[in-house]
Amino acid sequence: MSENPLLFESALPYRFPRFDLLRDDFYAPAFHSGMLQHLKEVDAIARSEEPPTFENTIVALERAGQLLSRVSRVFGNLIGTVSNPAMQALEKDMMPKLAAHSDAIKLNGILFTRVQQLYERRGVLQLDRESSWLLERYYKDFVRAGARLSEEGKARLKAINTELAALQTTFTQNVLKESNSLAVLVETREELSGLSESAIAAAGAAAKAEGKEGKYLLRLMNTSGQPALASLTNRALRERILKASLSRCSRGGEFDNRQPLTRVAALRGQRAALLGYPNHAAYVLEDQTAGSIEKVHALLSRLAPAAVANARREASEMQRLIDQENRAFTLEAWDWAYYSEKVRAARFAYDESQLRPYFEMNRVLTDGVLFAATKLYGIKFKERTDLPRYHPDTRTFEVFNQDESPLACFIVDWYARPNKRGGAWASAYVPQSELLGAKPVIANHLNIPKPPEGQPTLLTFDEVNTAFHEFGHALHGMFSNVRHPRFAGTSVPRDFVEYPSQVNEMWATWPEILKNYAKHHQTGEPIPPALVDKVLAASSFVLLRQACGGSDFPRRGADGGGATLPAQFSINPPSGQESAAEGSSTA
Repeated sequence: MSENPLLFESALPYRFPRFDLLRDDFYAPAFHSGMLQHLKEVDAIARSEEPPTFENTIVALERAGQLLSRVSRVFGNLIGTVSNPAMQALEKDMMPKLAAHSDAIKLNGILFTRVQQLYERRGVLQLDRESSWLLERYYKDFVRAGARLSEEGKARLKAINTELAALQTTFTQNVLKESNSLAVLVETREELSGLSESAIAAAGAAAKAEGKEGKYLLRLMNTSGQPALASLTNRALRERILKASLSRCSRGGEFDNRQPLTRVAALRGQRAALLGYPNHAAYVLEDQTAGSIEKVHALLSRLAPAAVANARREASEMQRLIDQENRAFTLEAWDWAYYSEKVRAARFAYDESQLRPYFEMNRVLTDGVLFAATKLYGIKFKERTDLPRYHPDTRTFEVFNQDESPLACFIVDWYARPNKRGGAWASAYVPQSELLGAKPVIANHLNIPKPPEGQPTLLTFDEVNTAFHEFGHALHGMFSNVRHPRFAGTSVPRDFVEYPSQVNEMWATWPEILKNYAKHHQTGEPIPPALVDKVLAASSFVLLRQACGGSDFPRRGADGGGATLPAQFSINPPSGQESAAEGSSTA
């Protein structure tokens, strides 16, 4: 136990995790120790003979459970980035226990009485704005967790939460395993016409790694649309890829998710009814910016007719192009990405292959994403090669304020791996908190195919945009300036958390930023102004393939947290983590 780095706060700068000392067998004892310690701390708060005050109840709860939170964050992040069978087995075992642990706290009647007494006196407590909102948030968290239910209702809720935690873990693991098992094997190089040389080389390397040298393996991304569909000229191969993608977890076999998903939906409905809501959507939306199902439906009812009409126009335009090529077929789903690119190329006289030489990954990161942040906010970045890494492909930067004072640590993990979940997201290993004296350690994760050794990593424009998008979430975490950990970083309503990231996308094409990073990877020549004009004109050209699960979709659906831990694992889960944990595993 003395060797286990999870049991102790890291002595590294920023409390940076000791990835170099981690072993799979360290997680289980650390989880159990964390839960035991947390329960003891909470019990002491609940059974205190002192009258409840904001400090001895709410602030004390904020301080409680630090060991469990540390273990949960490290494990929850790494199970999504460097998963292995031992970690997956532990996840299946631990998630129901963590759900039960959270229920033991939030359904503690004595503890809730103290919180409720403070809430009822909130008008006379003279709390500052953050503390006042923290008290209201705690009360709401307890109520939404079932604290006002009868003992019979609490027992039923505990059973539902435990089963949901197990099902959601099964669902998430099935998606990763099925995506790997359905990688599309291609016999000849000729079938890959349209892919870049680096993509073809990567497919060859992937096949070789699976013992199929001389062939090519196209791994599936964890999205409905697959990046290769936009460039492959072989229609039959496009069809194979999309059908493989859409068949995941619904074709029978050990990874079939239909039964778990059906059961999750039923349990969520039962939980909502038990808590007094008409359905699960009403339960979720009450705690979001939208507020109600009616407001969501009102927005969608305005958007849907225009979206459908636009899709029909685009389909007609693509069909005309197919007919002009004398191709005797009707546009199908596997043609959409390919022909939308051809329409864009015809309309703006360029295609992705012209752009990629100007989007070398390291330059996009340092001279684009980080450069923009320095120009905008005055913050500075210094790479730290001395800090441990959980994977050789990751990089770490220390972030400084304009006055050179330390601000945060930033982990960059952009390459795809078979044991990494799909999409793109941001997560926190250490959330900022004045109360706990913690500065943030934030990570960005993408899934960019890694080229063979010695070849440059050239990004698509969409991957560049995704990098800027995810860094908006990283900035949200790094600029966090709160006292209480409950509100750290992206702990905001799920439908608001995308605001900083969407704003940060605009800098990808801002002329001053674009000209600084968009340089030819071989010659160093800047991207030609005429091509820039085409990029800017085409940046508003968004076809339905993106709204329906193209390469843009995963970053919209996977942001907010990297953990697959259930929302109930802690007394005060950040709302961003809650929605990522529960939503991304079943949405």
